[in-house]
Amino acid sequence: MIDRDVKISLEQQCFLLSIHRSGLYYTPTAESEDNLSIMRWMDEQYLSTPFYGQRKLRDVLQMQGYVIAKTRVRRLMNLMGWQTIYRKPKTTMRNKLHPVYPYLLRDLTIERANQVWAIDITYIPMRRGFLYLCAIIDVHTRYVLSWSLSNTMSAQWCRTVVEEAILMYGQSEIINSDQGSQFTSYEYTSLLLERETPIAISMDGVGRAIDNIFIERLWRSLKYECIYLHVFEDGIQLYEGIKKYFHFYNHERSHQSLGYHTPASRYQNAA
Repeated sequence: MIDRDVKISLEQQCFLLSIHRSGLYYTPTAESEDNLSIMRWMDEQYLSTPFYGQRKLRDVLQMQGYVIAKTRVRRLMNLMGWQTIYRKPKTTMRNKLHPVYPYLLRDLTIERANQVWAIDITYIPMRRGFLYLCAIIDVHTRYVLSWSLSNTMSAQWCRTVVEEAILMYGQSEIINSDQGSQFTSYEYTSLLLERETPIAISMDGVGRAIDNIFIERLWRSLKYECIYLHVFEDGIQLYEGIKKYFHFYNHERSHQSLGYHTPASRYQNAA
């Protein structure tokens, strides 16, 4: 499908074929079978108990028969991007040297497409490793605009996902994210702020996943309706599986909150 020898750039080929560049470049991150088993369990557990911290996770793992030190639990949590939700703000993955932007969605009436986009990263397990998934949705219509898989969570990667969304759909008025270092970096924020018409940056409060609830619901749907029902062997299978699911999610899966319409039909009518 992709030909590296033709004069058209890989970026243009991907755009013309409606596929993501991340499908061309990835190396699944290697971990021991034991760690991959623990990480898969932790990924499912997070959707049920995002308030669990390191100590509680270690206790539950030990009850299940794992012999595991707290340093190992901490390393796997950091590797997965686990951000425990506390009653009081206590954790963040942000770089303290980067500026943090206020949360702009509180009391905001979101009533049209391309008014607010939301972007986030999640961990995706496979049989022989794992990858990270970054996606952008239109909040008003729940339409998945752009997504990408990678073995690292870099700012450039996140920037590319936004660039692809803007190239295909124009730009939003606001983009909401968490306070992760990828989203507070100049490499990412400059793309939004230095446009002819700047895009306003909104960021969740620390430890407040509820602030980005729309994309959190997307992760829950993706994982329960796709990822946990299949055992993807490698990145190619995972890419094809997610591509198929997001097409289903956008064009076939009706949403109660949308009056049982699909995100695609709502987005096309509202854009």
